[in-house]
Amino acid sequence: MTQAGRAVVFAYHDVGVRCLSMLLAHDVDVALVVTHSDNPDENIFFASVAELAGLAGIPVVTPDDPNTPALVERLRAIAPDWLFSFYYRHMLDETILGVARVGAFNMHGSLLPKYRGRVPINWAVLHGESETGATLHRMELKPDAGARLSQRRVPILPNDTAHQVFGKVVVAAELALEDALPGILRGDIDETPLELSAGSYFGGRTPEDGRVSWHNDAWSIHNLIRAVAPPYPGAFCDVPGDADARRLHLLGSYYRGEPARGDRARLYWERGRSHADCIDGERLLLTALALDGAPLDEAAFRARFGEEILFN
Repeated sequence: MTQAGRAVVFAYHDVGVRCLSMLLAHDVDVALVVTHSDNPDENIFFASVAELAGLAGIPVVTPDDPNTPALVERLRAIAPDWLFSFYYRHMLDETILGVARVGAFNMHGSLLPKYRGRVPINWAVLHGESETGATLHRMELKPDAGARLSQRRVPILPNDTAHQVFGKVVVAAELALEDALPGILRGDIDETPLELSAGSYFGGRTPEDGRVSWHNDAWSIHNLIRAVAPPYPGAFCDVPGDADARRLHLLGSYYRGEPARGDRARLYWERGRSHADCIDGERLLLTALALDGAPLDEAAFRARFGEEILFN
């Protein structure tokens, strides 16, 4: 094969691995990969872009900040036709974006213009959306605002976790890139401007955002639990009236629209399964609990709390 053109790829995570693989399958000359060093404090449950680049013989750099004169000069020396960003976590400034001869393109894990910004899959699950997807778009200084080149949709089922949805979005990203890549390589790019007023923008989330409010209805609590379920930090609450119990984690739930057994928010076991009654008169099946980091089964629950935990 002849080389299709030269690219520099900014990438991380599973989407980065699969989209870089797609470029290589189309014989794009990837002259440099810019990625992140893994954070030892982060749960690394995803594939390594740096490892893939090493297998392909591509130079790799991991700057703490990509927007430096040194990296800009290196990019100018490469003179890439394209820049691609696949789940890279830093914003790229106008100097870097202007290096590419044809343009710079980013893969975002939502149906843009919906859920622009950080952790779009978690936000979509949290809000009870029935679908999301992946969008390839032209990069601008404003995040996730450039014209759309391609988009693929995936369903969010009522009991999907964010991690399960992310697995679907990885495939959607690969397909969206496959859809657009022939035109990009030919220089025949079909773009559709985004109507940002029809979308939404969300910031990042912290572990504290996983706190459960028992003043919410069952569907909302379920959405929070599955939006932050492992490998993310997990939803949690404090146990009322128990000074020794620091944190109760609700690590999984299943929603069936069942009626609650009581008239207030409470957590209890019934027929070998844990449930949470919620204030809207529905209950959730809780599939995994942990207390202060240790798994909490029925025997341990009853030994510690008796029949139930009541929430105000």
